[in-house]
Amino acid sequence: MRYWIGVASKDHVALGVKGGFCQLCHGKAQPLKRMEVGDWIIYYSPKKTRNGVETCQQFTAIGRVLGDEVYPFEMAPGFIPFRRDIEFLPAQPVNIHPLIPQLNFIQNKSRWGYAFRFGHIEISPADFELIASHMLAPEMLLSQAKDAGNAVPQMALFQ
Repeated sequence: MRYWIGVASKDHVALGVKGGFCQLCHGKAQPLKRMEVGDWIIYYSPKKTRNGVETCQQFTAIGRVLGDEVYPFEMAPGFIPFRRDIEFLPAQPVNIHPLIPQLNFIQNKSRWGYAFRFGHIEISPADFELIASHMLAPEMLLSQAKDAGNAVPQMALFQ
């Protein structure tokens, strides 16, 4: 099992959550092919809208990869990005700034945005757990723990 961050504007993430899918790196298939069924993904949204200037700087969605298929989907004539099905959990957006000092995948804390430049990165289980623990309501963590057979929430609930 692996843990990922995808980068997209908040409005685009909302479309994916509503439709139960993810797209990465402007619709490229390769990042989606790196993921496997059961992997987890968290979206980071640097901006509120794709072409807008208003910053967001939040983790905006969390979900688990479903199905083996990476498939094309025609969004508009001539634009056919690739998608992968995701089961998103109910989550609240979380500001990245308070978490930066604790996130290991951000090596240079003064230039933290650099970590997101490729649009899709693998992160450690510890970084995933830190972000997820802030995004998910306590009752969701308990529900996930119960589903995973754990008495209390811990990293095993995301395995």
